[in-house]
Amino acid sequence: MESGFFCYILASCFVVLNSHTDSSHKAWDEVVMVKENTSTTLVCNGTRLQGDISINWKVKSVAADEWKLILSASEKKKFSGGASKASMRLTDDNFQDTGDFSLDVLPKVEDGGLYSCLIKKQERKVKERIFLLAVLKVDFFPAAPVPQYSTLRLFAQVNPDISVSKITWTAPGGLPMKTEKWPTSGTVTKVPQVQNNDGGTYTCTVYHWGHSNGVLEAHVDVIVDADKVASFTNISHSSEISTATQTHKSLLLACPSSQGDYVLLYWLPPDAKKHSMMKLVYQYNRWTGSTSKHSNKLQLAGPPYDPEAGSFAFLLTPDLKEGGLYACEVYLNDVVFSQRTRLSVLKVKTSHYPSKLELLCLYSERSEIQSVLWKHDNKSRRLQMSSNGPGTISTTLPLPISSDAAGNYTCILQMKNGQSIWAVQAVTVPPTESTTTSSLHPSFSALLLLVPVVAAAVGVLLWRQKHISDRGIEQSLSVQSGEAENIYENPEDIRQAPPQGSVYMDLKPRGDNDVYKELERYEQCQG
Repeated sequence: MESGFFCYILASCFVVLNSHTDSSHKAWDEVVMVKENTSTTLVCNGTRLQGDISINWKVKSVAADEWKLILSASEKKKFSGGASKASMRLTDDNFQDTGDFSLDVLPKVEDGGLYSCLIKKQERKVKERIFLLAVLKVDFFPAAPVPQYSTLRLFAQVNPDISVSKITWTAPGGLPMKTEKWPTSGTVTKVPQVQNNDGGTYTCTVYHWGHSNGVLEAHVDVIVDADKVASFTNISHSSEISTATQTHKSLLLACPSSQGDYVLLYWLPPDAKKHSMMKLVYQYNRWTGSTSKHSNKLQLAGPPYDPEAGSFAFLLTPDLKEGGLYACEVYLNDVVFSQRTRLSVLKVKTSHYPSKLELLCLYSERSEIQSVLWKHDNKSRRLQMSSNGPGTISTTLPLPISSDAAGNYTCILQMKNGQSIWAVQAVTVPPTESTTTSSLHPSFSALLLLVPVVAAAVGVLLWRQKHISDRGIEQSLSVQSGEAENIYENPEDIRQAPPQGSVYMDLKPRGDNDVYKELERYEQCQG
């Protein structure tokens, strides 16, 4: 049921649209587009007719219901109607002989509309042809020669505009220009801050509905005055704004609410005395889309603002040194709208010393500040505050930080206009270090257990090396004397031999982890 109703609505809209389109096409037989004050002919031809022949030319606007008579002519008489003008006349007074019933016109833009050529014979209609005469008017301001830095405005108006699909403008060299349609002025384009190289020929192109070849061009020659500079004396100032923010937090810098062609933003550093130090930090031209900025912390604001439509504001993410005076100037033609904002910026930081922790509160644009102070979470805790110089206030805490000194410390900035902002610095108690042996790492404890074992192994290794060295000496002596190579080759002999100042060590293996085996492995590796 719902889908059927929806299809019915679509079909009805389609029928209405088609009927409107058909009636539009049937409203005239021919479209004639012409520039204002350019002579043109509305061609109306017929066969040569004998007898009582008359021609009537009438006109009406597209929205009107009634026709107005321009002129009426027959073989016997001519009559000028209420809509007649000196700029409108028959092409051929001998229209009965030639069959040329055309009308010559030198139209103004207000002459655009529907024209009817009605041929009658003995008051009977023989032929009627209807023309849509579209008249184009182009103009520019200020008049040539155009002063430098002024805003050049180029206008294009077509009457009636019902036959026009679009109107475009191109700058000298063929560069396309942004255009806008205004109710009273037709299509407008602008060249703000005109320079010498903006002079030349600008071209307006009008496109007719449904006809790719239905194009009309008009040219405007613009000369720029190289010796004259525009003077903007009409300046409207809004009330100055005073505000504050923390560092690295986005702030909206207001501009005048009036829509404009381009915007300039100037900046005076904080606490500066001379306004001559102001410098241009951002400019944007909505007609060319060109942007020039000197800081990455500035950008044009988005909705509800629309820079492309001429509604401006800025987003600023300042550091301490980027407070100060900001002046936003919006230019509309020859009028300037100005909005100034004094900005104070607040920043907190800490400085560590051997015996104390210093909490610093820094602020800029001091002329707007009423008071600045530190407060602790515990309101009963009294803080000693001092200033190391203009734009700073500090409080100190002895080290180490005690539990009653820990907490949130807030720097509160009170402005002369009643606005307050604040920034918080957290102070915590440092963690304590434990010195008990039970807190030793397990791997470190295991390492301590290995120390006696390693010491014993090193002792045995040193003894063994000494024993081997002694054997080498004894071997060399036995060779020289011809005795046996090793007098201690039989362990039993050693055990039965009387003590002679040496000590016997039983190094029999005791297990898998016996030191004796470990020494044997060491000797194999050394071999």
